[in-house]
Amino acid sequence: MKLEYSVHWRNRKKLRKEITDDILEYCIANSEIFKDKKWPDALNATTRIPPSGRMLKVVYRLKGKVIKVITAFWID
Repeated sequence: MKLEYSVHWRNRKKLRKEITDDILEYCIANSEIFKDKKWPDALNATTRIPPSGRMLKVVYRLKGKVIKVITAFWID
C-alpha cells in the first residue's frame, strides 16, 4: 500500500508523531469503507489500534493504487 500525504497532513504529522505509516495502513486495511459526510470523494476509516486500544480515524482518497491521506486523528 503506497501512501501519499496532503499538505494538511504533512503539517499535522509534525504534531501527531505517534501516528506512523504502519498505523495508518493498519487502520485503512482493517476498517470498513465509509463515505465522508462533507466531501463526496473522501473516505473514512475508523478502527481500534492494538495494543493501546485507542480509536484512530483516517480520512483519505483513493487515487488508483495510491492512497492520499488527508488527515488522521485519535478519537477519545
